Amino acid sequence: MSRTSLGSRRVDDGHGDRSAVILHADMDAFFVSVELLERPELVGTPVIVGGTGGRGVVSSASYEARALGVHAAMPMSRALQLAPRATVIAGHMHKYRDASARIMQIFRDYTPLVEPLSIDEAFLDIRGAMRLFGNPAQIATSIRERVLAETGLPCSIGAASTKFVAKLASGKAKPNGLLVIPHDDTVPFLHALPVGAIWGVGATTESKLHGRGIHTVFDLAHTPLPALERMVGKSMAAHLHALAWGRDARVVEPVRREKSISHEQTFDTDLGDHEQLLLELRAQADAVAARLRRAELAAGTVAVKVRWSSFETVTRQVRLTRASSTGLILYRAAAELFDELHAPGRPVRLIGLRADGLVPANEATSVTLWDEQHSDEWDAAEQAMDAAVAKFGRGVLRPASLLGRGERRDGRTGLTERPNAERPGQASDHR
Repeated sequence: MSRTSLGSRRVDDGHGDRSAVILHADMDAFFVSVELLERPELVGTPVIVGGTGGRGVVSSASYEARALGVHAAMPMSRALQLAPRATVIAGHMHKYRDASARIMQIFRDYTPLVEPLSIDEAFLDIRGAMRLFGNPAQIATSIRERVLAETGLPCSIGAASTKFVAKLASGKAKPNGLLVIPHDDTVPFLHALPVGAIWGVGATTESKLHGRGIHTVFDLAHTPLPALERMVGKSMAAHLHALAWGRDARVVEPVRREKSISHEQTFDTDLGDHEQLLLELRAQADAVAARLRRAELAAGTVAVKVRWSSFETVTRQVRLTRASSTGLILYRAAAELFDELHAPGRPVRLIGLRADGLVPANEATSVTLWDEQHSDEWDAAEQAMDAAVAKFGRGVLRPASLLGRGERRDGRTGLTERPNAERPGQASDHR
């Protein structure tokens, strides 16, 4: 969805409706809300979570800061021009993950049909829960009350008969609200919204539609399909037309396997030293591998992303001979790719590593002969590091090449920020 405003806030409990069986629960300014648990004196003031370095970006902003024009992914320098009195807090991803785990468990106490979309939002199918907990409004109210009581964090919930409309409803109810859209009210609700509210209408498509006089979902719904096909293509036209009339056949999928796991680093000052950049990749490989192991996944493909000082960005990838969750294996593949890309001394603005082609760890093909590249000894060593970190805390054990490098302030190990860097993790909290 584009940044198009959904209009004024709206809350409504649906007056006992039982057709709105899909909930979309979305935490309000999640990163900021978590930080304010320890900084209650800042409640009601402009607060920004993000990096404070020269190239820091906004990860989350309180609603007071948003009212001044601040939003996620905005350069911090611009955010502080708009909100010069805002308090800036460095991100702590371990706190957000811990809070997210508690919140998702609360959702699962009501229904096993929970589909997390990100660290701070999920769809719930409550068809089976209504016998125990009441109608959609009663269930959503109970969930919101429990989340607030047990975590101290506010959330908004939209309820509808489809996933698409439920997500729109939660956005319309923000902050800290509930909106139920009965099935029979779906089309009137949609047709009052701007066309940019439709999933798949980005800035380019929105501009193209506006140029043809299509400004609202009503306009879109009443545009003849052949005319719409000429504007955006046959497939996209069918997709937009269906959503404009409230048709969305997607179901809540409780098991969602991650498609990729990645980490990337934007430097405060362009870095050209080849060996230092390889150390960055080594740290990122370890971090990605640790996340793969926690998720019981293995990567079949490794990709490297490099952004030069000119802002030109290139990505290269390679398929592994067998899927792996070992940091050393991921690093060796990434290093070969980077060696081909980087001429020593050429300034790099950003470097990142991504694991793709994920498969369950127990489905990764085994080797029959001892292979230095895929040695089980390396696997065992990194699993031992996982155990040590779990028992004694982050930073207690790491490869010798990374000793002395500062741990990130968000608590994540293996990543590459130096002690004075404060850029939070890649997850973005824009709600």
